[in-house]
Amino acid sequence: MSKEVKGSLKKIFITGIGTEVGKTITSAIVVEALEADYFKPVQAGDLEYSDTHKVRKLVSNLKTQFHANSYALHTPMSPHAAAEIDGITIELDTIKLPETNNHIVVEGAGGLLVPLNNTKTILDIITPDYKVIVVSRHYLGSINHTLMTLQLLKNKGLDVSLIFNGDEHRTTEDIIKKMTNVNVIGRIDDEPYFDTMVIKEYAELFKEKLNDL
Repeated sequence: MSKEVKGSLKKIFITGIGTEVGKTITSAIVVEALEADYFKPVQAGDLEYSDTHKVRKLVSNLKTQFHANSYALHTPMSPHAAAEIDGITIELDTIKLPETNNHIVVEGAGGLLVPLNNTKTILDIITPDYKVIVVSRHYLGSINHTLMTLQLLKNKGLDVSLIFNGDEHRTTEDIIKKMTNVNVIGRIDDEPYFDTMVIKEYAELFKEKLNDL
């Protein structure tokens, strides 16, 4: 098998319009579809069953490597506050993308403007070479949160796509599409459960569009 050209490797950043919108499930699907590596720079809380553990459990290909967090904080709070409890300050220079000859999926924490320290947010660790996937889940106020998230990323000149998570809400989704003209990769339904087989099904469903990013 010929060695993949490094320039063709994808760097994908998964963010959401807020917390608990489905970033980790989405990350597992994208990782499985591309057989990509996975990296969660900042984990706050749940260290014994972190997002890295969850994605590892859901991914079944043999190529993916799981990289250690740059910061593993003990309290489930905003990273800046969790770091303060641990007696440290998050420094952006410490958050370095792992070296790999594979595609890599990077999962953020919360939304774009979640503080990392007194001056920097999650948005500051997304560099121009990333393809960004925003996860949007319907709730009262989600249109505003989705539009603001997409606008922030576009203002930074980033390549942005969208995945909807949860039951379809057509009027919400239609206005988001009309106002942003964003590339929609697809939808993750409210499944009864997620296991390796369900993740593989979505990976196959999304693979073509993910390869086109």
